[in-house]
This record gives sequence, structure tokens and C-alpha cells, in this order.
Amino acid sequence: MKLTLALALSIASLALAAPRPQNDNRPVAIGACCVANTSLKQDVCNVNGSTGRCIPSAANGCGAALTCIEDARLTCDANTLERGRPLCRLAGEAGV
Repeated sequence: MKLTLALALSIASLALAAPRPQNDNRPVAIGACCVANTSLKQDVCNVNGSTGRCIPSAANGCGAALTCIEDARLTCDANTLERGRPLCRLAGEAGV
């Protein structure tokens, strides 16, 4: 009985510790522009073989869609959250 209870508690703790799906089940954008009318600010994306974030930027001419910028080109503020993630913007753009 003790072994069964210990096993059940172990499984429950693993389930709680499992990472949330990226972007809360929204698609992970691939390419310079994030998914129009779907991607939200700070969503994870992939561009040029690197992970990045969907942010408002005119860097890639995505029009109304957010731009996917590689993590290496971002400046992030861990003390300011946006949609539950650190606020990131393209290094050198206004507001950073």
C-alpha cells in the first residue's frame, strides 16, 4: 500500500512539473513573420535556425503581423513581464 501511494504521488508530481506547451497551443511561427491574427507578443518562434520571440518591430516588414526576432538580437527585461514572459524587444529599437 505504501509503495502504491508513493508511486501515485511521484506520478502526480511529474505531471505538475511538466512544461506547458509553447505558446499555449498556438502554432510556433517559422520564418521572419509571426502568424498574423494568431501569434501574440512574446510567443516563441523560429527564424534563421534559431529560436526567437514574436515582437512588434518594423525590422522585417511583416506589416500588421508581429516579427520573429532571434533571441541573440533581443534585449529582455526579466523584471517586466508581458504575457507571462520577460519583456523582450529588438536591441536598439525605441523603448529598450
